[in-house]
Amino acid sequence: MPDPKVFVFAPADSDSLQELEAAGCSLTLGSANWSDPTGDSTEKLAEMASGADALAGTSIKGAKISRDVLAASEGLRIVAKYTVGVDEIDIDAATELGILVTHAPTEANWGGVAETTITKMLTLLKNTRERDAHLKSGEPWRSEGLTGVHLGYRAEDGYEGIVLGLIGLGRIGTRVSKLMAPWGMRIVAHDPYVSDEHFAELGVERLELDDLLRQSDVVSLHVVLTRETHHMISTRELGLMKPSAVLINTSRGPAVDEPALVEALSANTIAGAALDVFEVEPLPLDSPLRSMGNNVLLSPHMSSHNQGGGIGPGIKWGTADVLHALRGEEPEHVYNAEALPAWRERFLGRSLI
Repeated sequence: MPDPKVFVFAPADSDSLQELEAAGCSLTLGSANWSDPTGDSTEKLAEMASGADALAGTSIKGAKISRDVLAASEGLRIVAKYTVGVDEIDIDAATELGILVTHAPTEANWGGVAETTITKMLTLLKNTRERDAHLKSGEPWRSEGLTGVHLGYRAEDGYEGIVLGLIGLGRIGTRVSKLMAPWGMRIVAHDPYVSDEHFAELGVERLELDDLLRQSDVVSLHVVLTRETHHMISTRELGLMKPSAVLINTSRGPAVDEPALVEALSANTIAGAALDVFEVEPLPLDSPLRSMGNNVLLSPHMSSHNQGGGIGPGIKWGTADVLHALRGEEPEHVYNAEALPAWRERFLGRSLI
């Protein structure tokens, strides 16, 4: 029985590689990795994928698992991602070619993103960094400029609290809404793909996107990257927001038109932004976002990276999915279920290991 070839386009650990080798797989490793996702060009990926039975890895930037990469091997069975997102993969081409794409929506991943979203919101609204810097610098004891925003309803004076607007009410948006519900604020969301029953269960008010942007004090994105969500927040949308509002993006960088956001922040169209994701990653050293001061809070696309979490569980899922596919078994975490009929006809019951 020939050794199946696995192209790991963005390795993330050594244990998964050892597990694949122990199962009899021959490995080819790409140059991308978790700390530097730039990696190989699309053309180089296609060259390295030639003859592969499986592709696996974490996120890559600056290149795509394109149709050419997918078609580089007639026997390619699976592309397994260690992360939730699959935006660097041509899903339509994979489905057409009968190749399964799997991903890893582990709670350790999306749960951490929800917690980081809330951390960023509180950091901006409570002036956490500014208060710390003020005290350490030896300035007078207090300053009105350090006054924070009270988030929830106050019965004694009728303060209604802020409006938290969630764009996307999937796993992460749902967790954010549940965590923030006890704070007593008004939570609204826009998600045309989620049922009214789910909104009602969470006590979240459904709004159209423009209405959410006009009414929210915090706008937080929780979307996957598709043609529909690419630059869904641009000049027009930012102009609908309150001048006192802040934007949080822990989903995908290209969901926000970055030059439009820089312009809106510079013109005080909105008050601030907290970003964990960017249109180009790693964020270029000359990005104006790096020098915009405390109204911008940045982190290097690692909101899910926490002790015991991050993509660690996702690596296990992805590795198991690869081994299932190589054994001729259906993997568990299929993203493009439409490809299953063609995949079953080609590969079901046909083991390579």
